[in-house]
Order: sequence, then C-alpha cells, then structure tokens
Amino acid sequence: MTDQPVRVLVAGLGTMGRSHALAYHNEPGFEIVGVVTRSGKVPEELKAYPHFADFYEALAATKPELASINTYTDTHAPYAIAAMEAGAHVFLEKPIAATVEDARRVVETARKHQRKLVIGYILRHHPSWIDFIAKARELGPPYVFRLNLNQQSAGSFWKVHKTLMESTSPIVDCGVHYVDVMCQITDAKPVQVRGLGVRLTDEIAPEQFNYGHLQVAFDDGSVGWYEAGWGPMISETAFFVKDVISAKGAVSIVMDEGARSSDHSTHTKTARIRTHHAELQADGSFARADEWLSTEDEPGHDELCAREQRFMLRAIREDIDLSKHNEDAVRSLEIVLAADQSAREMRAIDL
Repeated sequence: MTDQPVRVLVAGLGTMGRSHALAYHNEPGFEIVGVVTRSGKVPEELKAYPHFADFYEALAATKPELASINTYTDTHAPYAIAAMEAGAHVFLEKPIAATVEDARRVVETARKHQRKLVIGYILRHHPSWIDFIAKARELGPPYVFRLNLNQQSAGSFWKVHKTLMESTSPIVDCGVHYVDVMCQITDAKPVQVRGLGVRLTDEIAPEQFNYGHLQVAFDDGSVGWYEAGWGPMISETAFFVKDVISAKGAVSIVMDEGARSSDHSTHTKTARIRTHHAELQADGSFARADEWLSTEDEPGHDELCAREQRFMLRAIREDIDLSKHNEDAVRSLEIVLAADQSAREMRAIDL
C-alpha cells in the first residue's frame, strides 16, 4: 500500500461528474491530472487542471491510475474498458453500460486486468438508506416494494433529460438504484419483470418514452414496483415514494413538505424514516406505536459523492474484493433493461 495520491482523470462534469471532481479536488488521497468535457464548461474550482475534449486523447496524455467516468451511458463501456486496458482503475457512474452484454464485458475486463471497478451506487454509501434497508430486512419476507422517483423538468434540466433518453430510458437510469435496494433487502432471486412506458412528448424520438414503470417478482413471493418519469408535464404529487411492506409491518421514507423533484439533493435525502408494526392487541388496536427516526444530520449530495470516492481510494489501497459489488451492478441492470424490453414488446420477461 502507498500513501502517494492516486492520479485521476475525470470524464464528464455534469451534475454527478462535478461532485465527484470536487471530491477528488478536496481529498488529499487524489491528484487530478485532467478533466474531460465536450462542452468546455469547467467549474471555477477545477479550471487550473488540464482540460481535454476527447477522452481517449486525455487517457493517453495523462496516463492516470484512476479514470472517473461520469458521461452519458452509451460511452460507459468503451471508456471503462479502454481505461482498464491502459492500466487504470475505474470509477463508473451508473448504469454500468447500455446493455447487459457490455456490462459483463466491463466486469470481465476488470477481472482480467485486476483493476478496481466501483459503480456509482450512491445509496450504498448513504447512512439513512443503509438504516432503511436494515430496518426493512428485520421485517422479513415476502416483501412489497413501492419505490419511485419522478422528476418534473424544464429548461436546461429538461434538455439534459432529453439527451439522456437518447441512450437510456427513465426506468433504467435511476431504476438501477432502487432495484438494487430491493435486491439488498431480499436475498431472493428475481424471476420475472414487466414494464410499461408512455411517450408524453413529441420532443423525443418515436421509439423513446419519458414515463415508465416496472414490476418485478422474486422467488420468495416478494414483488416490487418502480416508477420514473421525466419532463415538464410530470406531476410533483407523490414523486418520491420509498415504502417497504411485509406481514410484520412497513418501513417508509417520509419526505419534508415542499420538497421539489427538480432539486437533485432530494433524490438522496430522506428527512425521516417511519417504522410501522402490524401486531394487534386483543381489542384489535395496534400493539405498538409507529417509530420515527430523524435523519436531519444526514450528509448532502456532495458529501455522499466524497464518501463514494473515499471508498474508491480504500478499494485501491487495501485491495478490496469488489466482485460482489460488480455482480450486483450487473444484476440490477439486467432487471431494469428487461423491464425496458417488456415495455417495448408489451410482454412479461422471465429472468
């Protein structure tokens, strides 16, 4: 193990890329050797670093020990594979790739070249979500998962969503996070998925849809639902539902009043966790009152990204085995892509 800073090349400076870049900028364990952005727009804090417009040119010029890839989904697999073949470890924003086959190629390349590959599943580093998952697991299966993340967007935010939809549907993009949460709560095997999608705007291609939901069935009897929609027409009502039910009760994340779906910090913020117990007394009333856990002191979005990068640093320096982390990323992607296929073909998909 060495205490020398890890030399990192950052590709993509959008919402997630900027936060990750600031994490490297502020963490003494990293040294930024270059940033890649096609737009040419670089935050003030990062302007001193070498700037590139082409990832492959930057990779050859900087020879980083770590490539941080925060670009659009269709570039994830080729960029990650090129970086690992060049000798770099990789931090890769979710989803891991645009197809399951490409995702497996990325994971196989990491194994072959003995490179560390960390996927940007930010909720795995969030203390409130870790508590939420643990409390849900205490209830025991079978489970009902009710999860969504709808985003009302306009202006530049809607422009970003339209660009994302050129390669990724809403139920795939953030769906991997919440399907991963389902899989962490139940150890059961996913066996079937169904999806439905609707095109609510003429501003996207005819084969795209900007609203969709999926249902996934597990072999322990658990069922899950996830919903996602993007655009100026999307409702702000109940845009953030995080609810797990079992025979013993329910665990829910309860948002603050006035939260807005266009505020990126609300996508990870929890506010409060409510645990409901189903046990009844002889007179038919509930035996226990609901329990409330305040999460007001939870980390914000930039701090969560910093935690992800501290984990990345540990994985490199301590040689952490990431095989299960990578297998889980492929599994959640397989489920949401099957849902996307189901929506397009109007049929259930066996997994």
